[in-house]
Amino acid sequence: LALLEMRCVGHECVSSSCRWSSASSLPTSFLHSSKMSEVENAFRKFAVYGDTSASGNDMTGKNFSKMCKECGVMDGKAVTSTDIDIVFNKVKTKGARTITFAEFQQAMKELCCKRFKGKSPEEALQAVYGLIEGKEPGSVGATKATKVGGVERLTDTSKYTGSHKERFDESGKGKGLAGREDVTDSSGYVGAYKGAGTYDKTH
Repeated sequence: LALLEMRCVGHECVSSSCRWSSASSLPTSFLHSSKMSEVENAFRKFAVYGDTSASGNDMTGKNFSKMCKECGVMDGKAVTSTDIDIVFNKVKTKGARTITFAEFQQAMKELCCKRFKGKSPEEALQAVYGLIEGKEPGSVGATKATKVGGVERLTDTSKYTGSHKERFDESGKGKGLAGREDVTDSSGYVGAYKGAGTYDKTH
């Protein structure tokens, strides 16, 4: 019973879903300071993503959504992109377009019970922070050629036949326009004749 009472400190349970009361704040004694700084580091990395002038102290809704998606807070089932948008608008200051780290922590309290149903608020929050700590935004750099399944076979130009084969030279490099359009050959030789250009040398 004492354990049950401890679990219900700092929030009120409404039906089956857990809601933190806005007046209370979670005692952070169970969170290690190192873990919290890891979460804050991740927050700052996502906060400055795509904006070189950003300070890292506050985060836009777009970056918040990206962070939740890439860290696995948003799983598409228990927590959807709509939930992320609703929580972001709920915790941010009225009229503001960004949230601070403190507001971000409040947002995680809102989302943790949805994401980890069946866990106590403290455990759920720890689990959510566990998903976030040490993470950084995935770069959308140069697309690498994939080798999964049949894609490698499809992108191997040496296996192309017919008119598709004519679009590439021996090294597999594309010929560009010459490979796509019929260029009129006025040499007098039929196409694909191996002895083209040898008549003048032999006569």
